[in-house]
Amino acid sequence: MTQALQPWIVVPVYEHEHAIGHTVDQLLPHGVPILLVDDGSGASCAAVLRELADRHAGRVSLLRLDRNGGKGAAVMAGMRQAATLVASHVLQIDADGQHDTTDVPRFLAESAAHPDAVINGRPIYDESVPLGRLVGRYATHVWVWINTLSLDIADSMCGFRVYPLVATLALLEREPVGTRMDFDIEIIVRLHWAGVPIRTVPTRVTYPMDGVSHFRLWRDNARISAMHTRLFFGMLHRLPRLLARRMRGAGR
Repeated sequence: MTQALQPWIVVPVYEHEHAIGHTVDQLLPHGVPILLVDDGSGASCAAVLRELADRHAGRVSLLRLDRNGGKGAAVMAGMRQAATLVASHVLQIDADGQHDTTDVPRFLAESAAHPDAVINGRPIYDESVPLGRLVGRYATHVWVWINTLSLDIADSMCGFRVYPLVATLALLEREPVGTRMDFDIEIIVRLHWAGVPIRTVPTRVTYPMDGVSHFRLWRDNARISAMHTRLFFGMLHRLPRLLARRMRGAGR
């Protein structure tokens, strides 16, 4: 018998004290416990997060990391904490309000129907998306399609997705995954390599005019480029198995 879905929402937070209250308010009506992971924020943001956890005790929990380790480190810490709280799945969503929280039920329904899969958001952008970010995303899409020998991952950079915890934590025990802006891309590629199904849910994404972005153009693009290189050689190592999987899929 399939285990009933027991999701937690994990929100990595770093210096988003002006946006996180609204994001939490939008998430609370869905009735899913929320874990805020404070990725070493300064005193002002840390105080806001403590106040939110106190105000919504029993519905919002707080995990404080002493030092900033990056978005990926925060999400991974949140996953491990959620597992100790008997979560079966983690819904990851960004703190800055760019994701459409009204889609949370759609993501969770898809996860309930396919509990072994990653439910991955495919952004539908409006005119607020920066052109440079959009171009960069398409370059990453091509690398991901090469490194998985498939089009299964429609978008590897969306921070709105649901992870099955057993498979994801097992992967994190076996393999290193990037801890910063490379995390979203690398973990979904490695989960695909491990045979975890990927399901896609289109979702609206906006870039708030007053939003705080921690993406650093040169540093993070260099990190992502290095990650694509690692993944490419990882794909070559796995090439016979990936080709065999494709042949099996084509024969169905």
